[in-house]
Amino acid sequence: MESGYSQKLRDLLASSGVGIFDMVLVRLRDGVMLRGIILPRPQVGDQGSLVLKLDNGYNVGIAAERILEIKLLEKGARAQPLTEKTHSLRASGESVYFIGTGGTIASRVDYVTGAVYPYFSAEELYSMIPELEDIAVVTSETLFNIFSEDMTPQHWSTIARKIGEVYKLKAPSGIVVAHGTDTMHYSASAIAFAVHQAPGSIVFTGAQRSSDRPSSDSALNVVGAALTAVKAPFAESVIAMHGSVNDDILLVHRGVRARKMHTSRRDAFMSINSLPLARVDPFTREVKMLQSEYKTRSDSVEIYPDFSPKVALVKFYPGMDPSLLEFYREKGYTGLVIEGTGLGHINSNLVPTIGSLVRDGIIVVISSQCLWGSVNLNVYRTGVELLKAGAIPAGNMLPEVAYVKLSWVLGQTSDIEEAQKLFKTNIAYELSERDEYRHYPGAMGWW
Repeated sequence: MESGYSQKLRDLLASSGVGIFDMVLVRLRDGVMLRGIILPRPQVGDQGSLVLKLDNGYNVGIAAERILEIKLLEKGARAQPLTEKTHSLRASGESVYFIGTGGTIASRVDYVTGAVYPYFSAEELYSMIPELEDIAVVTSETLFNIFSEDMTPQHWSTIARKIGEVYKLKAPSGIVVAHGTDTMHYSASAIAFAVHQAPGSIVFTGAQRSSDRPSSDSALNVVGAALTAVKAPFAESVIAMHGSVNDDILLVHRGVRARKMHTSRRDAFMSINSLPLARVDPFTREVKMLQSEYKTRSDSVEIYPDFSPKVALVKFYPGMDPSLLEFYREKGYTGLVIEGTGLGHINSNLVPTIGSLVRDGIIVVISSQCLWGSVNLNVYRTGVELLKAGAIPAGNMLPEVAYVKLSWVLGQTSDIEEAQKLFKTNIAYELSERDEYRHYPGAMGWW
């Protein structure tokens, strides 16, 4: 592993008698002393900088030319990656099946070596989050371990099929899916359409901050997700994450109503055009419903896991060239969701191209970049022209939800009329007839 570093650093490590995972004291030329564990060079890291994990858990990179001396304090063991297994540790009580798909939440720091490894065996979950032992019997497996930005419609299909298999063969009280946060709302939305009924909920959760940070949110999010999986009366695809920047409450958002609204805050997820479905108190372990209408738990599971990869989500911008839309026809796409402005507006020069796409059997949906509120193509001339051209308004669906839904619809049927009818059908509470003021951020704070 030392080979990842530059020749200058390899020579320095060798002459100092130290290697990867050793605890060392590094003296810099400006007199600064740093104590920590030598880590392997990250794949995309600077070959000329030594990576050191400090005692406070943070990693620093030190340019080779700044290092005056490296002194060995303690030899470190080269840790082996944790073995992923599927089993449970307890024999009684409620059961939760954890499915790992990757992301920050599915990793742990090995403080012997300073390295970060994926963790998702039942032993590791209990070890890292002992509160789980009082909540449920945990069974776990890693389905795949990828960054959430690498998720595709094919991955959604795999997750959906796994959920169907688990409910049929394992019969848990609920399922928790560990997922990277950046595209978690896409996947949770996809599963909302793919899983029509189930014996329990499917709870997506993740972490904004890794487990080696003092402010990590991973443990509380997992506890909240497990409580939701066990206690919630609904059987829907939801997201359970921090409801504030503090460790006090978690909010459960419908997958088809959720969006990540901040890059780094622990309460990054919000429900759009809707209230959250439930609130979880991790201390009293109470799951309080915030909505009265939901899909109830069923005795059986009904899965429709197919998604079409030939659907695109395109953002309109001033000056957009109509030929950009032609690209999708040339590439064989059968569905297109366009994020318009305001009530669903686009440049009028795009309307003839959209009409041409529709005539060629491509379904075109118009959503809004505004997020809150509904598309209404009956107010202004361009909207009326879009309707005449055959575009479908997305109502108050989020643009990414409209994209996921159209991908799912075209995975079920290739008949245009049937696909249009299915897209307009409210399947998983992704649509509502009216927008309420209490759903808008200015009215929030009720929880």
